[in-house]
Amino acid sequence: MSKICIAVDIGASSGRVIAGILDNGKISLKEIYRFKNGIVKSNDHSFWDLDRLYNEILEGLKKLAEENIGIESIGIDTWAIDYVLLDANNEKVSPVYAYRDHRTDSTMEKVFKEIDAKEIYSKTGIQFLQFNTLYQLYEHMKAEKERLAQTDTFLMVPDYLNYLLSNQKVVEFTNATTTQMFNIHNNDWDEDLIKITGFDKKVFPKTIKPGTILGNLTKKVQEATGLGDIKVIAPATHDTGSAVAAVPATSADFAYISSGTWSLMGIESNVPITTEEARKYNFTNEGGVFNTYRVLKNIMGMWLIQEVQRLYDYQYSFAELVELAKKEEPFKYLINPNHPRFLNPQNMIEEIQNYCEETHQGKPETPGQISRCIYESLALQYNEVLGQLREITKEDINRIHIIGGGAQNKFLNQLCADATNCEVYAGPVEATALGNLMMQFIAIGELTSLEEARKVILNSFDVEKYVPNNIEGFRANWDRFKQLP
Repeated sequence: MSKICIAVDIGASSGRVIAGILDNGKISLKEIYRFKNGIVKSNDHSFWDLDRLYNEILEGLKKLAEENIGIESIGIDTWAIDYVLLDANNEKVSPVYAYRDHRTDSTMEKVFKEIDAKEIYSKTGIQFLQFNTLYQLYEHMKAEKERLAQTDTFLMVPDYLNYLLSNQKVVEFTNATTTQMFNIHNNDWDEDLIKITGFDKKVFPKTIKPGTILGNLTKKVQEATGLGDIKVIAPATHDTGSAVAAVPATSADFAYISSGTWSLMGIESNVPITTEEARKYNFTNEGGVFNTYRVLKNIMGMWLIQEVQRLYDYQYSFAELVELAKKEEPFKYLINPNHPRFLNPQNMIEEIQNYCEETHQGKPETPGQISRCIYESLALQYNEVLGQLREITKEDINRIHIIGGGAQNKFLNQLCADATNCEVYAGPVEATALGNLMMQFIAIGELTSLEEARKVILNSFDVEKYVPNNIEGFRANWDRFKQLP
């Protein structure tokens, strides 16, 4: 008999309510509702409109009720890092900042004057990114100390949405670890790091493991949506945590690229890797499902091409930008995708053009030239991170799984195989929703383990294999790429 769980999967640009139907060892997906998301600009700052997102979730649940299907549970995943501060009446103390806000551009240097970077890394194992929650809270308290004195509870974005559905105020482990305030040695919030932000540790709730049943939908939500007494389960609430749970691997010797707005490239490990080499290369150790760690590195990812598409006023689809890129001369222009200037520039096209001119490569003018520059640069970046992974793990990694929306880009998949000289396996595209759903099915006893869940995914979706066929072009341009600022 089939069982149905619901994934609410929200990314930086859109959200979906997706039904997962588990039947006879296979899973199928049905999209129930889709809605837009995006950063809201106000007074030179960037925010998320969580009230609107919550209302969109309710609309999706209403659509679900109209489907009149038996539902076991609901789970939410979103991006990491960002947070909500609640007062004693459970009202938001301030607007919810978006991680691309520029207020933390120079915050890391301020924090390092109070605590050494090596000590932060030894405590948390988290990579140094200017928008980590640690630095956001530091700047937030400096700017609004009086207002933030009202804070009673700190929640991450998906935890807040889960609270609205279930009335439970907890923080899920995979997202807690991304804050750079969670101590991986005692599995608790780190008091020293929290103190630096100016907050009190008592406002940080207990953490729970992915797969925890929080309770049932509140009566208020049931009345608003027409749904019944359905379980609310916290999957890996960090979308990358859910995506990696869905990697259709049958053995442990693989690297993955969760390819979306960001390309998150790493390995799954039973222990965090916090060596000096790992710190030097700025690898993170984010919590995973079933007591694993995601040893990975952030790469700027599809954000680059998303911004290019937007600036061309969406007159080109992603597929059309790929076709234009294929027609251009290989390796004419390269960028360092992870340069801070590409995090949130005023104009991505102009920023890429300026970078290329400043590095004496000339100026990419056409959509095809700019797109090819992005794709080849990303592939070279993947190769750099792969080399670093091999160094810190002492493992010879020769297989890469690309999951998420970026797995649809066959051109970039092939470039990845060529640049890394590895076999590349692309798919599933809906990895985040699948990982979310699998943790729910395990929580309710329909599946017994992560291994079983991954076999279900492998049996349910096509995975496309790519083998290297143009290694020399990347080898010839490797030194040039490495010399870019």
